[in-house]
Amino acid sequence: MMNKNTVLTWATLIMIIVGCALIALGAFRYDDVAGWGFAAVGIGFFAIAWVFNALKGRV
Repeated sequence: MMNKNTVLTWATLIMIIVGCALIALGAFRYDDVAGWGFAAVGIGFFAIAWVFNALKGRV
């Protein structure tokens, strides 16, 4: 059974993977201004994943 900490762990892992994918898209796929947007959103995903990781054990 999944408790709150397990859900936060999975959410953190998924957000890190998606953040890496967005940064990779911004770095390697798009050479114009859209690349900067993808990279910025990827960094935002890292920030939210960091918050989820900090919430483990406190919620």
